[in-house]
Amino acid sequence: MHSPASAPASQQPPSSSRHAGLVALGIFVSRIFGLVRQRVLAHYLGLSASADAFGAAFRIPNFLQNLLGEGVLSASFIPVYARLRAEERAEDADRLAGAVFGLLAAVTSVVVLGGVVFAGPLTAAIAGGFRGEKRDLTVRLVRILFPGAGLLVMSAWCLGVLNSHRRFLLSYIAPVVWNVAIITTVMLSAGRHDETRAAVAAAVGSVIGSALQFGVQLPVVLSLLHRFRPAIDAVSDSLHTVLSNFGPVFVSRGVVQISAFVDTILASFLGQGPVAALGMAQVLYTLPVSLFGMSVSAAELPEMASATGTAPEVAAQLRSRLDLGLRRLAFFVVPSAMAFLVFGQDIAGALFQTGRFTAADARYVWFILAGSAVGLLAATMGRLYNSAFYAIRDTRTPLRFAIVRVVLTTVLGFLCAIPLPKVAGLDLRWGAVGLTASAGIAAWIEFSLLQRGMNARIGPTGLHFRELAQLWGAAALGAAVGVAGQMSLPPLHPVLRAFLILIPFGLGYLAAAYRFGVPLARAAVARLRPE
Repeated sequence: MHSPASAPASQQPPSSSRHAGLVALGIFVSRIFGLVRQRVLAHYLGLSASADAFGAAFRIPNFLQNLLGEGVLSASFIPVYARLRAEERAEDADRLAGAVFGLLAAVTSVVVLGGVVFAGPLTAAIAGGFRGEKRDLTVRLVRILFPGAGLLVMSAWCLGVLNSHRRFLLSYIAPVVWNVAIITTVMLSAGRHDETRAAVAAAVGSVIGSALQFGVQLPVVLSLLHRFRPAIDAVSDSLHTVLSNFGPVFVSRGVVQISAFVDTILASFLGQGPVAALGMAQVLYTLPVSLFGMSVSAAELPEMASATGTAPEVAAQLRSRLDLGLRRLAFFVVPSAMAFLVFGQDIAGALFQTGRFTAADARYVWFILAGSAVGLLAATMGRLYNSAFYAIRDTRTPLRFAIVRVVLTTVLGFLCAIPLPKVAGLDLRWGAVGLTASAGIAAWIEFSLLQRGMNARIGPTGLHFRELAQLWGAAALGAAVGVAGQMSLPPLHPVLRAFLILIPFGLGYLAAAYRFGVPLARAAVARLRPE
């Protein structure tokens, strides 16, 4: 992961840092509400059969959202739209936005209808281990959730337009209303002892929230598109470019989603609880991926796509942005992974331990989360390399590497989830830990391929071994501080306990990184000092 010396982090273009900060702020606020949503669901559902049913049902329509939504549109639509705006072709850009909207609305409507009609076969394919009432509830929830997923796809179109206009905050803070809708419907409708009613209420709330999330963004988008007309322009060269980019990214996202479905399929055979626990661990795991990986990648994509000049000049801009972005990602993600590995039980307990969710459940989620931490850094840095490929309009290379990752995840996941627990004499439900750990190994292999592929195109990029060693060393020292506090604490409420452990851990990491001379740590301390 070595690269030649490059400019310090402080030299990153201010616009990129500010935009990444806005994305991070929006994601942070929406994720906080997401954690509240998950805590409410944990309170009413725990790791029950209804929780498994909701977790599996949510994954099925979520397939539509991930295939046609943010990731695909970011890769196929934003680079073309941003380039048109950079070339001051505003009318062509507006026409392209309208054509993409019309095409996306038509395709999404057909898929949503098919999902509602074929909810039964889809459930049988994705959650083959479910039987009886658990399976019936899953089918019912799938039918409720699919229209909401369609609305979230259209919301992703709004995000693409807003990001291209550098309006980052609204698009990433909009999911707050989606979370609030679910929280409200569950708390108003769910009985204390009625898990099924709580799951159905959550599904209904998801649809209401999806409509609200789309609705709060649409007026701003329409104000930016002065010549917007939702009609498919079949002769537009720009639309043809978007569609040519769309195909490989669509397939790439599809194979990645297959990996997620494989996890759900395997977890459905591991007894009661693994599907729901995987979902809770995913909420925690995706927090740093979204907060740091997505914020940097989303802010950099339109900037990299707008790079102009000779081929060597464009390559130099990409190298600079990649290296500086990777440093920022590693600075935040390395301690996140360490926290998941060492303090995962305290984190899960603070967020979810209430009502039907017990301390034993928090411990179980911790082990699954620790498996996820294996590939956390690779997953976040891989996002940035994907954005770099999309910026230079190469969507096929990430596709090939995504297929490699999915094949590895599937094979390793099966071996670690089913045969390995039996050989080790463990309860089968612990196979869920093998699912996340094997996915982490596959993520590192995909990242290595992405880095090598990009380096062959633009020259050496990546972090020096010494930089990573400093960060991991600082995280280990911070963890030692946290463990010392952990061992000395009396029995406390999970939230207070986590606060008294994680704050010293974070301060210890920052102090050690500052002592090691990490530029971002020194910049952070300088900002904290009074003038």
